[in-house]
Amino acid sequence: MSRGLVLGVFVATGALSVGAAAYQAQPQGPKVVEVEKLKDNLYMLKGGGGNTAVFVGSAGVVIVDTKNPGWGQPILDKVKELTDKPITTIVNTHTHGDHVSGNVEFPATVDIVVQENTKANMDKMLSPPGFAAGSGPTIFQQNPGKGMPKRTFKDKLTIGKGADEIDLYYFGRGHTNGDAFVVFPALRFAHAGDIFSGKNLPLLDTNNGGSGVDIGNTLAKAHAAIKNVDSVITGHSTVMTWADLAEYAQFNKDFAADVQAALKAGKTPDDIAASWKIADKYKGYTIAAPRIKQNVEAIAGEAKK
Repeated sequence: MSRGLVLGVFVATGALSVGAAAYQAQPQGPKVVEVEKLKDNLYMLKGGGGNTAVFVGSAGVVIVDTKNPGWGQPILDKVKELTDKPITTIVNTHTHGDHVSGNVEFPATVDIVVQENTKANMDKMLSPPGFAAGSGPTIFQQNPGKGMPKRTFKDKLTIGKGADEIDLYYFGRGHTNGDAFVVFPALRFAHAGDIFSGKNLPLLDTNNGGSGVDIGNTLAKAHAAIKNVDSVITGHSTVMTWADLAEYAQFNKDFAADVQAALKAGKTPDDIAASWKIADKYKGYTIAAPRIKQNVEAIAGEAKK
């Protein structure tokens, strides 16, 4: 099986086992893209992996994330229903196959932009911990480099200006070590990718630089630094508020503090995973036992370094 396949359903819910069968062939059948209009020129496309944003600018269209393999053409088809303007740019929020694989189906003229660590990760397309390692060439190797980034940024990059301005930010390690925040200032909207996939325990992809110790602080930095945003497109859930992102930052900081305190008290990761309970103030979060154990082990592993 080639690398870079389906992650979306596992990241979205946090409720399924992240065992060896996590990477699997996609189900057959029609690829249905659901459209949610967020603003006059901003849409969220659901289905087939991570949430895709479509921003229709004055001269062209910017796409944020392109879903699983085979979903690039359905995105292209849906965009044609929304506008006759050409797609000029793709921004990938991070490396995972359910956010980048559709890149290969877009015209070679489309500019592709990512955080610099994400480009290095896309060169390898490593599976996250707990997911079966793929064999054979990556989706980008299968398509002789097509779909790989053409531009990178380190901390911030601005694309366009005025009503067309899009600001890309990087604040540090979290879900991976290359999570980009994509901000549409004129619309007071952002796309956070899977560093805020929804109100759940996040997938900590330590094979691609993710960190359970840092993720809460990274989210808090983003919330403090990015101004004039009201709403955020999550990686796999519904649109949420900027205040929800602040709450999610604190949730991850609290989880890391709980684990670190328990480790200092001499508890084993298994003990911590079995006994940890979510605080009442985070009622409604999706918490699955396999993810608790995985994240405790990730934080414990960081403590040993």
